[in-house]
This record gives sequence, structure tokens and C-alpha cells, in this order.
Amino acid sequence: MEAGRNTLSGREAEESLAARFIKLSLEERLAYLGSLSEADAETLIYDWAFWARPAQLPPPGDWFCWLIMAGRGFGKTRTGAEWVIARMKSGRFGHAALIGETAADVRDVMIEAGESSILKISPPWFMPVYEPSKRRLTWPNGAIAIAYSGEDPDQLRGPQHDTAWTDEPAKWKYADETWSNMEFGLRLGPQPQACATTTPRPTKLIRDLVQDPQTVVTSGSTYDNYANLSPNFIQRVVKRYEGTRLGLQELHAKLLTDVPGALWKRSMIDALRVRSAPSLIRVVVGVDPAVSDSTAEDADEAGILIVGLAENGHAYVLEDKSLQGGPLEWASAAIAGYWEHQADRIAAEVNNGGEMVILTIKSVDQNVATKKLWASRGKYTRAEPIAAFYEQGFVHHVGAFAELEDELCNWVPTSGKSPNRLDALVWALTELMVEGDGGFGAYSSAGESRGSIYRLGG
Repeated sequence: MEAGRNTLSGREAEESLAARFIKLSLEERLAYLGSLSEADAETLIYDWAFWARPAQLPPPGDWFCWLIMAGRGFGKTRTGAEWVIARMKSGRFGHAALIGETAADVRDVMIEAGESSILKISPPWFMPVYEPSKRRLTWPNGAIAIAYSGEDPDQLRGPQHDTAWTDEPAKWKYADETWSNMEFGLRLGPQPQACATTTPRPTKLIRDLVQDPQTVVTSGSTYDNYANLSPNFIQRVVKRYEGTRLGLQELHAKLLTDVPGALWKRSMIDALRVRSAPSLIRVVVGVDPAVSDSTAEDADEAGILIVGLAENGHAYVLEDKSLQGGPLEWASAAIAGYWEHQADRIAAEVNNGGEMVILTIKSVDQNVATKKLWASRGKYTRAEPIAAFYEQGFVHHVGAFAELEDELCNWVPTSGKSPNRLDALVWALTELMVEGDGGFGAYSSAGESRGSIYRLGG
């Protein structure tokens, strides 16, 4: 098998040995199971080669990165965890890095709590000891794994490994730097390798990995593991998104390109991305509450974006605190962001429930300053000047914001309702760069009054 763009898309539909075993007659199955000792039977329970579909087994060849780019429910996490366990068990490798989107994700999804986490699927005779305070797993044979976060690339400066399992690198806040630091340290042992398990997003890192001649890509869809998914997931998620662009990405694992007609492009955002913001003269929290039932499983999220303005008129997206929840929850999250970032106000649109937003926020904390924004010219008119600021190089994302950037790059003005994160970003940047209190946010580098050009009505 050649590396590079080679994909294993034809293997996902193949059956596991366990699935083939189930198709044997009852007599054949009983005869086989009866031939096993108690120890052999217990071993079979934890034999991943028996239970895994062919696409979930490591590809042959001398590759550096195994990129498992598959849809929701495919079994990516289980595959990554089993791969790490097998390498640590082999005796040839003994220093693994476990890297997730956040420290909590590494702990909950990769190590401890998730159904496919290392501690949940390890055989009793090869169960590692987990020391959360040291971020460390230690196996009976002395092999160790250390937990790292995509939010803190500097953790990976210095440590050396022979194995790296990276989960959801397409969503890491500092993806390129985290991956680079990991790669510099992946230099121990006879064959250092990385396994990346992710839902596809056309981020720079993912595009680079797909193009890398030392990468083998396994692609797969949600439907490959259909038999093991809950009926509720199939009904509420699979059927809801099938046939949509989001479904192509999240279910069928298609690496999508830019949407024709979208106001934002990923290349535009990538080119202006920064690691940190300079000194800021203003910070605003933009809020766009969800209008659907917050108790529903598929309810919209409330958009909460925190954006700052520097003296040179450039804006910096600092944090995305969007969440699914009721008024008390999103108001509390917005207020927490207000105080954490020392913001000077929370901005919301009056036309779309802004009065309710302000009243809700004030009911939680009277000391928070608020601002009502009026938008009288439609979604495209208020979003277009904000997208223009990006095009002109005035807006920078501090790190990556996967969900926000998906919304920005997938929304077409003619498609109707704009997503909540996008709207919250528009309100924050409108207050900072269009309707602010004069000063730096109202002028371009050429000295033109952007506020007079892009006034949003009222």
C-alpha cells in the first residue's frame, strides 16, 4: 500500500471477523466456542482484530501518519484507543502522546470516561494505572502515555515519544503549532508513528496531512457502523442531516471546499490567524440567543462570541463561549466571558429579541454594561461589511474556532437563517468597528470612515 493520497474507502464496507462468525450456523458457532478454554474465551473478548472492521485495523506499509478521517459514529475513537494499546502491549514501543482538543477531552474521551476510552476497553491483564495529576497512564510492562492539549502547544516542547494518538486535530485551537511540536518529539523507537482520528474539516493542517506522501488516509462514513448505532442517534442526527452539506462532512466524511457564494473563505481566515492578541482598547461580548426549545436534543446553540479591538483598528476574536441551554445558562456564560476578558459591554440585536437578552442578562448581574444594536437592512447587509473587514485584513482569530469557522464559511446569504455564532460575531464586530463610540474602530488604515460606509441602519 502506497502512502500519500491513498484512501481505504473500499474497506469500510467489509465485515469484521465477528460479523462473519455471526453468520455461521448455530452448530458451528457452538462448536467453535466450546473448543475454547476459559482463558481463550476471555482473550477473544478483547481481541480487536476479531471485532474490528478491516478499515479499523492499521494499514500496512512504512507510513508516518494514519489519518482516520471518518463520519460521526464510525468508531474513530475506539480505533485510536486500540491502536495505542496494541503498540504499548507489543514491547517495541513505550512512550505515547495522547493529544485532544482540550485537556477535558483527553481525559473524558480518550482516557477515562468515554465508552471507547483506553480505561474502558483495556483487558484486565493489561490495564494501565491512570494518574490524573501527572496526566499519565502507566501499563504493567512499564509503557507510559502522557496527555496533552491542543490548547497548549508548549506542553509538547521537549518530550519525546514513539507513538502519538491525536484526536480531532481538525478542531484544535492551535492546530499547526501543536502538530509541529508533536512531530518534532516523535523520534523514539524503531518506527515512530501518529494516528489522527477526526471528523474532516478543510483546515490547513488536515489539507497538509492529506497531501503528505507519508500519510495513509482511511475514509469512512457513519453508515459503516450503522448496526452499532442507537436508533435515537439514527433518527435525530443521521436522518436530520442526510442530504445536507453538513451531512456530507459529518456523516460521509467528505473534505469540503469553499461554498460558492459564502462571504467568508477559510484561506482568508487562515492567513490572518494569530497565536495571541496585542493590548486591547475595547472588548465586547456579542450574544445571539437560540430561538428553538433549549431542552430539545437538536436545539440551536446560543451564540456567544468575545472580540477585542486594538489601537491599530484591528479586531481579535478571543473566545467562543456558545452553548446549548436556556436563558439562565447562556446569560451566565456571556457574563462570565464579560468579566474574564474585562469587556466593556455585551451587545445584542434588539430586532431579534434583544430586549429580552438585555433583561435576562441584567436579571443575573446588574453590574454588566449592555448595548442594543438595531439592524434594519437584513442579514446580508449587516454581515457583508463584517466579511469585508476580514477581506481587508482587519479581523484576526486568536487560534482556531472550528464551529464558528464552519458557520462562517458555509453560510450563503441567500440560504435564509444565519447561524447563531455568526450572528453573535457580527453583533460584537458591529459594535467595535461600525457603531462603536468613535475612535480607532471607525477608521481603516487609509483613514476612511468605515462607520459611514457600513452603517447598519437604525
